[in-house]
Amino acid sequence: MDLLNIITILIIISAVFSYLNVRFIKLPGTIGVVTIAVVVSILILIAGKTSVGMANIFRNLAENINFSDVLLNVMLGFLLFASALHFDYKELKKQRLPVLLLSTLGVLVSTGVFAVLLYGIARLLRIDLPMIYCFVFGALISPTDPIAVSAILKNSKIPPKLNTIISGESLFNDAVGLILFVIFLNIAEGSGKELSAMVVFKMFIQEVAGGIIIGAVLGYLGYRMIRSIKDFQSILLISIALVLSISAVAHQLHASIPLAAVTAGLIIGTKTLDKRHIANQFLNRIWQLLDQVLNTILFVMIGLQLVVMPFLNHYWLIGLFSIVIVLLARLASVSLPAIPVLRKVNFSNFFILTWAGLRGGISIAMALTLPASPYREIILSCCYIVVIFSIIVQGLTLNSIVERAARVKD
Repeated sequence: MDLLNIITILIIISAVFSYLNVRFIKLPGTIGVVTIAVVVSILILIAGKTSVGMANIFRNLAENINFSDVLLNVMLGFLLFASALHFDYKELKKQRLPVLLLSTLGVLVSTGVFAVLLYGIARLLRIDLPMIYCFVFGALISPTDPIAVSAILKNSKIPPKLNTIISGESLFNDAVGLILFVIFLNIAEGSGKELSAMVVFKMFIQEVAGGIIIGAVLGYLGYRMIRSIKDFQSILLISIALVLSISAVAHQLHASIPLAAVTAGLIIGTKTLDKRHIANQFLNRIWQLLDQVLNTILFVMIGLQLVVMPFLNHYWLIGLFSIVIVLLARLASVSLPAIPVLRKVNFSNFFILTWAGLRGGISIAMALTLPASPYREIILSCCYIVVIFSIIVQGLTLNSIVERAARVKD
């Protein structure tokens, strides 16, 4: 299947699923699309034995899409740039300390707690899963997903302060998670002896500082160009070229694409462009639309990934335990770093921070990059189960949790 056919079929499926959701199912946009895609994927797996023509089309589509490459190197930059473009920088600045703690120390705490608990559960279930691979899994599942968080929180009733903390954390925690993932994976593959403290430090500087510098330089250049003109077509082309350049340069220099895209988006969105300026209004509206369209396509792709995971049914039990473990690790990660800073935050707000810490496509994309090993299928299966639960169940019940927490607080 060539690239044009893949794009055509993917957009058609996304449009149909979106229509069905809006017309009949009426769930929140991204949740409805994922739900339909998962149901369709299950039906395809059932129909696969009979070689139904339509099932084969869906299966071929899922198999021909390199989900990790498409998300991490193409779509991620656009989605994070769009999220950062509309982010309230002034509020982020007020909450910079909790955001910093949760996106760094929080990821470390979550990874450690998750790994220890998962190892214990695996031994209880008599599943062979070494501790180091539990840490690998913990590193890829601990960072909250900025795309899922942004999509779900748009219609949530979370208090503004907590919304800023959760959204800000999700924008900045991927770099730490990725570095931990690389470190633990190298140790698991037997090359950990090459990872000295200096190598890890250089990796951190390259990923974090490199991403921020690339985003700042290109973002400021894009801002200066946009500010100097009023032609809508040129403004749109400049913004798209900016995101593509960020993704290409950061990829080549092994810097963090998420941090680069977020930095550029914050610069474009918060610089001295007059909010009433017609160019600024156009830029915001067009990127809101692009964000919604790309989100729909991404969540369709997430749902269809089930088609390429026929082994999923072998690991459903430990997958369910993984959901509980992720929530416990998340609770620990928001409690330990936040207590010294957010002393006025009560247990209800800690629970909101826990429940709103959604996982999404980035975790699946990282899991798909795992090299062949006896433990790849179990990690990939559990990761997928956690992500689907996070998007559908946590996403659908988030407002109920917030309202209940508000009643308890009162």
